[in-house]
Amino acid sequence: MVGAIAFAYGMVTSFVLSGAAHNRRMQRPNPPLLQHLGYVCLGSSAAFSALLFAYAGYGLLAD
Repeated sequence: MVGAIAFAYGMVTSFVLSGAAHNRRMQRPNPPLLQHLGYVCLGSSAAFSALLFAYAGYGLLAD
């Protein structure tokens, strides 16, 4: 299950980054859907990072 979620996250992130790079080369603004997907990727990355940081901190303090 985790593998499928990681694969979907990677595909969405790849789509967002390649779309944003293409729009920058063409000097066009990003469509709203692309911008919202970018914010979702940013938020999920930040949340997962905070969870892993808290888990590591708890592991250090529990010993």
